[in-house]
Amino acid sequence: MRLSDYTLSLLNDIENRIDPETEEDFFAQWLRFWNGEVEEPFFIPNRKSPTPSAISIKSININDALHDKELMLDRELADLSAKLARPVSALGVRANYGTGIMTSLFGAQIFEMPYANNTLPTTRPLEDSDKLRALVEAGVPDLCGGFGQKVFDFGEYCAEIFKSYPKIQKYVKVYHPDTQGPLDIADLLWGTEIFYEMYDDPDLVHAVLRLVTDTYKAFLGKWFNMYPNDSELSLHWGILHKGNILVRLDSAMNISEDFYNEFSKKYDKEIFDHFGGGCMHFCGRGDHFISSMCGIDGMYGFNMSQPHLNDMEKVLAASKRNNKFILDLPNAELYAKMLGDGN
Repeated sequence: MRLSDYTLSLLNDIENRIDPETEEDFFAQWLRFWNGEVEEPFFIPNRKSPTPSAISIKSININDALHDKELMLDRELADLSAKLARPVSALGVRANYGTGIMTSLFGAQIFEMPYANNTLPTTRPLEDSDKLRALVEAGVPDLCGGFGQKVFDFGEYCAEIFKSYPKIQKYVKVYHPDTQGPLDIADLLWGTEIFYEMYDDPDLVHAVLRLVTDTYKAFLGKWFNMYPNDSELSLHWGILHKGNILVRLDSAMNISEDFYNEFSKKYDKEIFDHFGGGCMHFCGRGDHFISSMCGIDGMYGFNMSQPHLNDMEKVLAASKRNNKFILDLPNAELYAKMLGDGN
């Protein structure tokens, strides 16, 4: 496989900087955290020997990388190189095609952001309930439609290249792409009409969520056939977590706890059951559904990006009551004090 001199220099630089003893110690720190063996009120991993890059890193626009898997690899390797220079980030790369991967399988129009924004793409919502009925009738779509083929091609590309770099192959996780979560996918695919239809045609909403959940399981099943998790922990972003998947639940900020229980929880649980558990992420406010979400078996922890928008006493109480871990929490030291004993 022919690679550019720049890609080869990135790979060689990263391979040379990975220290097995350091990475195994880093992994062991996370494992102690998940085993409840950390005595501190909040956990911060510490890579003992961060190493700066010895080469100059190029800036590559995401719009270019969407259409060239070597440029996508270069972007991911640049991020990986930066993680090696930090004390807190686990090592990983992914097929980074944005939030619209799953919706693109159903024919949603891919929308690339203006080039100057250098921001991940998404898809445009259908905003038409009749089109959703047609999708339900059609069943699970081609998993290689939309961004699907690019995702799987990139996974195969990394697997082939990393064979020549034993430390990268062992210590760098190629983690699962952004497959969102059942409710998020349905929201992104349908648009705002979904919230009206929760009142007007709940059966159709459930039919769409059934279709989305089945497609989710098929798509990630194909991915895990390529990259089975043979480790006690998985990776997402720079976080090592228990279980195999990270599900997104951003759209639940728009609905009540009752609607979360009706239209999201059972599908989320089905995903966790199917893939051997994992963690949840949500943006915005989630304190109104946090108690119910934390009751899901197989959901071992969650990440929230905007704790300041939440009643953190409710969030902390729900996590403690259900023995769920909160991951990468901004201002963790403040919330540890609120929690008291830090358990």
